[in-house]
Formats: sequence, C-alpha cells, structure tokens
Amino acid sequence: MKKLLVILTLLVAGIATAQDTTFRPPVLDQRISISLDSVNLQTFAEAIEKQVPCRFYFDARQMDSFLVSVLIRDQSLQYVLDKVFDSTGISYVADEQNRIFLTVGFTVSLLPGKAPPPVPKKSAVSGREVFATSRISEVGHQYITPTRLAMDDNKVFEVGLKTETIGAGLATVAGYVRQYNTGEGVANASIVLEGTRTGIMTDKYGYYSFTLPKGEHTLKVSSLGMTDARRKIVLYGDGKLEIRMTPYVASLKEVTVIGSKSTNVKGNLMGVQKINIKVAKQLPSLFGETDIVRVMQMLPGVTSASEGSTGMNVRGGSVDQNLVLLDGATIFNPAHFFGFFSGFNPDIVKDAELYKSSIPVKYASRLSSVLDVISREGNQKKLSGSIGLGLLNARATLEGPLGKKTTFIAGARTTYSNWLLRALNDPAYANSSASFYDANLGITHAMNERNTLYFTGYMSGDRFRLDGDTLYRYGNINGVVKWKHNFNNRFSSLLSGGIDSYKFRMESDRGAPNDFTFENAIKQYHGKLDLTFMPNAKHRFEGGLSGLMYDLQPGNLAPAGKGLTIPKTVMPEKGLELAGYLSDQFTITPDLSLHAGVRYTWYSYRGPRDVYEYQPGVPREISSITDTIHATGNIQTWQGLEPRIALRYMLNNSTSFKLSYNRTRQNIHMMSNTTVVSPTDMWKLSDSYIRPEVGDQFSAGFYQNFRENTIEASVEGYYKRIQHAVTYKNGATLLLNNHLETDVANASGKAYGVELLVKKTAGRLTGWVSYTWSRTLLKMDDPLVDDPVNKGNYFPADYDKPHVVNFIGNYRFSHRFSISLTTAYSTGRPITYPVGRYWMNGSVRMYYSDRNAYRVPDYFRTDFSMNIEGSHKVKKLAHSSWTIGLYNVTARRNPYSVYFVSENGRVQGYKLSIIGTVVPYASYNVKF
Repeated sequence: MKKLLVILTLLVAGIATAQDTTFRPPVLDQRISISLDSVNLQTFAEAIEKQVPCRFYFDARQMDSFLVSVLIRDQSLQYVLDKVFDSTGISYVADEQNRIFLTVGFTVSLLPGKAPPPVPKKSAVSGREVFATSRISEVGHQYITPTRLAMDDNKVFEVGLKTETIGAGLATVAGYVRQYNTGEGVANASIVLEGTRTGIMTDKYGYYSFTLPKGEHTLKVSSLGMTDARRKIVLYGDGKLEIRMTPYVASLKEVTVIGSKSTNVKGNLMGVQKINIKVAKQLPSLFGETDIVRVMQMLPGVTSASEGSTGMNVRGGSVDQNLVLLDGATIFNPAHFFGFFSGFNPDIVKDAELYKSSIPVKYASRLSSVLDVISREGNQKKLSGSIGLGLLNARATLEGPLGKKTTFIAGARTTYSNWLLRALNDPAYANSSASFYDANLGITHAMNERNTLYFTGYMSGDRFRLDGDTLYRYGNINGVVKWKHNFNNRFSSLLSGGIDSYKFRMESDRGAPNDFTFENAIKQYHGKLDLTFMPNAKHRFEGGLSGLMYDLQPGNLAPAGKGLTIPKTVMPEKGLELAGYLSDQFTITPDLSLHAGVRYTWYSYRGPRDVYEYQPGVPREISSITDTIHATGNIQTWQGLEPRIALRYMLNNSTSFKLSYNRTRQNIHMMSNTTVVSPTDMWKLSDSYIRPEVGDQFSAGFYQNFRENTIEASVEGYYKRIQHAVTYKNGATLLLNNHLETDVANASGKAYGVELLVKKTAGRLTGWVSYTWSRTLLKMDDPLVDDPVNKGNYFPADYDKPHVVNFIGNYRFSHRFSISLTTAYSTGRPITYPVGRYWMNGSVRMYYSDRNAYRVPDYFRTDFSMNIEGSHKVKKLAHSSWTIGLYNVTARRNPYSVYFVSENGRVQGYKLSIIGTVVPYASYNVKF
C-alpha cells in the first residue's frame, strides 16, 4: 500500500508541475493584473503597456471588431496573451526589444541571432503604430508559416439581401449554432445582443431565430463547455447565419474571462437545472460509470429514497411523478443492475435538463418534474469513436458521416459482473448471476436547408438470478422519428411520433410443483406537433397538439414446466390522452419578462374490460360489488386546464427575482409498496375510481452572480398542493389484483421547502454546495375509507427528508490531472416501527406506531476520484484517460431499510445496508 501511495504521489507531482522549456523573451515573464470589459484591442494594449515595458504592433483596421473582456490577477504577460488570444485566430510573437507583433491568418517566426523586424509605420486609420504585414516577406531574417484562419469573431457578416442603404423595420436572422470540430448542434446556447439584455436560446438541436431592428449588431454567444463566440452582423433583411463554437479548455489559474454565462439570472424559467455530460464525467460515481441521474440527485430539491436507487423524488413528489425522456421517448425504468447503473450511456448523452418548477406547457403526464435527456447527433466531419472499460462493464461508441447529408451515432454497453458475485464469501452469491446491456442508435439526415429528419432508437435488457432461484428479466424498447421543418426564419415546426415499451418477466423452473412465470408490460404510442413562431424580439409563441395511447398488461401468472400454479391474468387497460397547448415568452421591458401558457388535457379510460359497480356510500370491498359490466369504448373521461406562468425581473445585470405558478395533471400511476424504482413495479391508469393526480406549485426565487458571473448563488422557496394522490390501505394487495380500487384510496398532500445553491464555474476549483430544507406530508381523506391511516391526519411521506446537504468539488492541477470529491448528507427517511405486542387467538401480534412516525439513521457518504488524461496533442491516433476512485470513502454502513424479526418470543430489529464498505473502482477510456 505504501508503494502504491508513493507511485500516486510521484504521478500527481509529475503531472502537476510539468513546465514548458521553450525559450521566450524575459518581458513575457513579467506579472500583471488587468480588468477590462468589452474594450478594443488598442485599449487592451495600452493597459498592458502601462504596467510592462513593451510595445504592441498590429493592424487596427484588420482587428477593429475584436473586443477583449478579461479579468486576471497577478499572472505573467505570456499567460495573459495566451488566455486572450486562445481560439481567436490571432497570433503573437515578441522580440528581444520587447516589441510584440499581432497578426491574423499567419504567424511571424523570428530566427535567433537575426536582425529585428523593420520599424513599423503609423496607421492612417487610427494613428496607431501598425505592423506592416505586407513587408514581412520582403525581409530575409524571418519567415512566415501558415496557421489557422482567423475565427469568425473578427469578420463582419451580411445577413439578408444587400441594399445600398439599410431600411427601417425589423428582420430575422436564423440558423444553427454548431460545434466547430464535429458540426453537432449546440443545445441551449445563449445568444445576446451586445450592450442590451435582449437574448434568446437555441433549441435542443442548436437552432435559433432572432428578430432585430435592421442595421449593425454584435451577437454574443455562450454555452456551457464552449468558448464564447461573437458575431458582428449587418442585418439588411431576413437571412441565415450559422455560428460555429469551439470547445472550451478550462483555465488552470485564478482567472476569468468575462462572458454572458448568466442564464440562471437572465433565464425566464425558474427551478430549471442543466447538467452538461462533460461536467458529470468529472465526478465520482459508483463503479466509475458516469450516471446523469445521480448527478441530478446532488442538486437542491432532488433526493433518492435510498442508496443504489436511480429513482428521484423532486420537491415532494414520488418516483412515478417524474417524466424521464430520452430524445422524446419515455423511459419507464432508467436503471440497470439493481439500480447501481444508469440506463443512459454517458458517451451518447450530450446534456440533460431537469424542470422542477416552471415546467413548459409542451411537457405533460407527470406531476413533479421532467428530466429531458438529449443525445448527441454524431460527428459530421469524420469517423470517430470511443471505448470504455471498467471493473464490471464495457462500452463502445462509433459516430460519423454517412454521405454528405447524413450522420449517425451508435453505442452499446454490457457487463461482465458475475466474477464479482462469485468472489463474495457467500455460497448464495456464488450461485447467482447478473448482467445487462443497452444499445443506442441515432441518425440525422439534413434533407435541405429547411428540413431535417431525426431517428432515435434505444433498447435495454437486464437479467439476473439470485442463488440459482428465480430468473428476472426486464427491459425497454423505444423508437422516435422527428421531422423539423423551418417555414421561414420566424416560423418552424417539429413533428414527431414513436413507441415506448417496457416489459418485466420472472420465471422459476426448478422442476417443482410451484414453478411459474409472471410478466407485466406497458406500451404507449405517441405523436406530437410542436410549432414555434417569433414575430419580433418581444414575443416567442409556442403551441402544439399531442396524442398518447396507453396499452397496459398489468400482470399474467402461468405455470412453468410441470408446475401446478393456478393461472391468473389481470385485465389489460387502455387509455387515450389528447392535449393542446399555447404559450408566449413576452419580454415586456429589458428588465421584466413573462412566460405564460396553458395546456388543456382530455383523457379517456377505454375498454374492452369488465367494470365493477359497488354499493354507493360504503367502503369499496369485493363483498360490496353490485354488478359487473363488460364495457367497450369510452368508460370514464377526465379533463382539465393546466395554466403555467413565470415572471422574471432583473434588479441589475447580475441579480434577478422570479415568481412562478405551475399546475400539472397525471393520468398514469405506479403501483408499488416500495419507495424506490423496482423491476416488479406495475402501472395503473386513472379510471372511474382512481382519479388523475393534480398538483399546484407556487415558487419564488432570488438569484445573484458574483465575480463576473463565475460564482452563482440562488435561493428558491416553494409550496405544492397535491390532489387525488394514490395511497394504499393497510394490508393492500397490489399484484394480480383485478379489484385494485378496493385496496387503494385517494389522498391529498402538501410539500414545501427552501433550496440554497452556490456554484463556482471557473478557476482550478469548480463545483457547488447546496442545502435543502423541505417537508412532504400526506393525508388519507377518502370518505369511503372507514379506517384511514393515522386517523385521517397528515403523516410524512416515505421519501420525506427534511435536511439535505450536498457538496461537489473538482480541482484541476493541470489539463491532464484533476481530482473530485462529493459529499452527501440527508435526514433518514420515515419508517413505521412496532411499538408493542399483544396476544390474540393464542399467538403474539405486533402493534405498530402511526405510519412513518420514526426514521432510519441519517445518511452520509463521501466519494473521491482522480481523472488522469493522456497527451492533448491534436494529431494523435487516439486519446486515452483513466478514472480511479473510491466510493463511500468512510465505509459508512448507511441503512437501506430496517426490518423486524420475531426470534424466541422477542422482536429483534435489523438494519440492512446495501454498500457498507469502501468500493474502489477504475475505468479506462479511449477516444479515436
């Protein structure tokens, strides 16, 4: 162990302290401090010349559109120049006389011991001394080598049909924001009109549309993980402009480049969290596999019921009240391997958005939140891929162009985990097996400038057998086709359709009389039309129609082999959900904006199936059935409006206040007696007795950015009312129950809380710390229940955790080495304890407390990881990296559950821990 620590120490030291030995003039080593915001190159040069004995030479006419925004404290001049001119197309060189020459499109290379360049002359335009680039090739002591072309930041783009004079009125510039190296669209990029607070966001495909007054404008473009871009345009009329952005290389010093990374303050919606997959990959994760869902669980207002669960509880909602989407496809069980692996391949995912409060009206069918996971589109320029190897799983990805207009991306994962189970010192595990796989396919076809087709396919499967006993299988199959059409710069549409399927099956085939098979399934067909219209810079209208058809198979039990199990089938369920929506994002003033919309949902519970009628006014029991009707067509209809509104007011350029109100409806419910997502969970549609759940949420938030938008701070408060929540009577039977309405009851609930978040986004140290105080309470107020839980009083929900603290930290020693640390603490979840015992009919019976009157011990966990990357040389066949870490560093035995067993006439309590020790992991990744 000591040798390993010594090796790691030397490795860290070697990576962190490696230095460049290339010769440079002494002037470049002098240290300066500088703070400038959107100044021209001449002002920038003069500010440096006041601190350092040097002189800049450049052609002011060629670089008149280049603006500098920078904040640097006590760094070398070389570091300042590298930072400012990185990815701009501008090159610099210094000579022995402390003259610094700036050029665009080529590099001046000085040969040692030769004469200095010729004396510059003054520019007729600015009066500034310029470097006469036309004379460089005439002198023999230096030579010119071609370099990358000047970036588009230094060009002026003409949009629309050019005329001799620029007319009055408005015009719209539209197009795609794409990554420079792959051509993939940049989702959620911010485009702001420089000098104002007017801006827009790109959609998930990178498309934007911006209506502005005709004339000259400068657009500032920013996106998480990308270098800011600037486009100077002359807008003559409606036209197209494609914007390319380059990936951002993180700074290693305490330095920030001022940009418009203030979406949290300026965005209209509140309660929205966005996670870039590049950020998620830096964080520690169980078995070294990046899990976008677990990263979401580290955000304020989001918890999980227990360790190893990929289910989320968002602002007092149960796990089934979250809509989980992958490119528009609903994923019913986004987990693998008992919940320890996410269902999303990290090499396929681009980013993810979680809506906790201001849920856009285009989303529906869930009460608490929407997690929208967006896949990558594939490299437009070359064939590339990646391979990842971990202790328990492997993954591979391949992407590239298919002709000139089509790209693809394909990925697959699988596991080889049986060796771990056999290594455990327990014969039961030695006879066990577990495996999973998933596969993704994405195809993008640009038919022409206005039409693009997208196809996304996803398939997953899990298979495990414990102690040679029952075999469990479950998996998802999803397919979505989308057609994006741009009618013009201001009006676009997105037509989509697909199928989502989830199936669970377990079987026992041991040659015994009780051998059986059991399965349930859910399938849904969906279609949607989304329309977007932007008549001017103040309004952005969105509207659409959607249709969703449910087809549920709640359960089928049958004998297997020579088994004598009595067959039983729960009647299938069908439902139809239709909806229309309309919203407007209205910029009232530069400081005040309103996002208002309404959704109307119509739902029909449909046959054919048997419908039971019960004696009115008495508790529903099998004994109170008065009639059975075989119904076809429409059985029960539910409908209602879902208004949603969000208001944002800018107090200043870095401070805002937001309010929102949100109503949502949910027609499908998960029937489970656990607090986590389980493969055995089944789903139930709203019918004549189980009403749609309705949620109303009121939220308010204050947002403040510091240190040039590099530190984000926010506090949000919310209050949520829940109507017609589904809860269960004591002793309820959920599986294979054709009379489920006799075992469930309607309940109401309330949830409220305060969330605090502080996030640092630049420098060597990045990450966030969050604290959430919240309560979630339910009350069984069904008048047809004669013995309600806790006598009809409020009781804590199973996932109620009043205090939650999360810390995420990443420290980068160099571009090749970084470490990450995460810490999570939360109050233990509620539980019902036996508080006494009594004798009845000659046997001991337990007397239990009120539901959820006690709590399991508090939860605490710390994880650590190291990320070691190979050389960043551009011309390299493959780029590799290592991730090495420890999960649960303190080896804390966090409780998964507490249960009680009667032993020798006494009741003994036990605590079950899923991971009660430190878990080391390592993964190796290669990109080519």
